[in-house]
Amino acid sequence: MTRHFLDVDDLSPDELDQVLTLAELPDPPKVLAGKGVVLIFEKPSLRTRNSTEMAVVQLGGHPVSIKGEEIDLEKREPAADVARVLARYHSFITARVFAHDTLRQMAAISDVPVVNLLSDDAHPCQAVADLLTLKQRWGSLQGRSIAYVGDGNNVCRSLVKAAHMAGMEARVATPEGYEPDIDVPLFRDPAEAVKGVDAVYTDVWASMGQEDEAAQRRQAFAGFTVDDALLDQAATDVVFLHCLPAHRGEEVSAEAVEGPRSAVWQQAENRMHAMRGLFLFLSGVTAG
Repeated sequence: MTRHFLDVDDLSPDELDQVLTLAELPDPPKVLAGKGVVLIFEKPSLRTRNSTEMAVVQLGGHPVSIKGEEIDLEKREPAADVARVLARYHSFITARVFAHDTLRQMAAISDVPVVNLLSDDAHPCQAVADLLTLKQRWGSLQGRSIAYVGDGNNVCRSLVKAAHMAGMEARVATPEGYEPDIDVPLFRDPAEAVKGVDAVYTDVWASMGQEDEAAQRRQAFAGFTVDDALLDQAATDVVFLHCLPAHRGEEVSAEAVEGPRSAVWQQAENRMHAMRGLFLFLSGVTAG
């Protein structure tokens, strides 16, 4: 049965741990030698494209990136038909899309794994990289805590799911009306949410496709900026995470992004390692 990865909980907790272990193999097997992996981009990306392409190359494969306008999903051709065709050429179909249902349609018909590089509902590959970063810092994730401050978006939802799967406590601080549709303790005061936690995470207040809401969101999220003063409320050795791009002066201060508590550049690099671990797992490789 073909395994797909549309959100982080498509894995079991034990399988997620396998992916994290495989991500750090020093000499991974070339499971994609002579094979292709397609990357579809309805939304542009810096980290997603570079990390995924390089992960494919490191496993011996050939990445093929396609811009959304080249295939015009659901307009020029149904997503299911696109998946039927691409599965004849490639060993994986990966896609960064707007509608999560596009991925569901592809997965329902594809004989090869479909991997969600981002949708409006979820960002599971980012969540894997987030856990990998924290695991590298702490060794073990069990019993640790993380507070997400900002919009309850796709990044937030996948992060909370992943944290729970890893045995972590998760909290979310967000204004009324911007809560994630997931079971998690909610706070209106960021300082209360981050008090004593081991990690603090934020993301942009207006994601791609929400540009016309940017001014309204800046007003709604006033007071939710992660800065050094907020990080001082967390554990003394707190780790700061941001999936990037960072809008300094909005959701985060320059000092928080670039300061000694920040792991955002390690986190960005880990997008590549996380993708490699995921491709290995979905190819049937197990951690020894």
